[in-house]
Amino acid sequence: MRISELFERGEFVITAEVGPPKGTNIDKVIEEAKEYLSGIHAVNVTDNQSSVMRMSSLPVCIALKQAGLNPILQMTCRDRNRMAIEGDLLGAACFGIDNVLALTGDHPTLGDHPTAKPVFDLDSVSLLHCMCQLESGKDLGGNDLVGDFPKFAKGAVVSPCSDSVDAQLAKMERKIMAGCEFFQTQAVYDTDKFLSFMEKAKQFGKPIQLGIVIPKNAGMCRYMNKNVAGISIPDSIIDELAADKEKAKSGETGVAIAARIIRECKDAVQGLHIMAMGWESKVPGLLEQAGLK
Repeated sequence: MRISELFERGEFVITAEVGPPKGTNIDKVIEEAKEYLSGIHAVNVTDNQSSVMRMSSLPVCIALKQAGLNPILQMTCRDRNRMAIEGDLLGAACFGIDNVLALTGDHPTLGDHPTAKPVFDLDSVSLLHCMCQLESGKDLGGNDLVGDFPKFAKGAVVSPCSDSVDAQLAKMERKIMAGCEFFQTQAVYDTDKFLSFMEKAKQFGKPIQLGIVIPKNAGMCRYMNKNVAGISIPDSIIDELAADKEKAKSGETGVAIAARIIRECKDAVQGLHIMAMGWESKVPGLLEQAGLK
């Protein structure tokens, strides 16, 4: 089911993401998704996240669909030219996968194949346009599609806690003009920054899902502050995680912090996106603490 329809019905849309394995066995990914994520609206499948090679997202989406879940195909432009992207989109539509999150993608030098040649034939904006073009019955070469045309719920990302708010708003506007129907945000930790951004983003009238990464420890937070664009983690959260390392290790502190952020921000958004990063088992408890079970 296209999650754009859920937004149109006024539902508070909850999604979470899983990462494909670095191998051929997807049983654990599917079983954990069924056990911990079956109560939410849709499940994102990452696409060589952080430029680290893994199984492609499309077969995992197909398996999730066959297991009764609603997948969101994440698609980056780093690894494919426009022909390969169009082919994958048509393949996804063939299997009933109609939710797509458009991403430009991190440069290969940041991942585990630093000498790989980047493609970037398209970027996230032109990928959104590509989906619209396919929906109209034509490919990017202007050639007619044969038979049925695909229909996608077209999503993109935004970094609301970036230092350059005006630049993020401008990117949102370009993505909307290219066909974007909903946004998932980068991980939010600074609620004041986020709520200020949301006041400005109201002008676009598009649904936005609050992005949450459960903080695992103080070291993780310091690393993200230093290395991940658009992340701003206040010192108070880092101190909270450092205060009791055992509670942090078990996830108790991180879940409590994430739930608090959700409670403070949920009235300003139309949904929630959880990036569990291996802690899928924490998602049901997080939703309960946040008042969203």
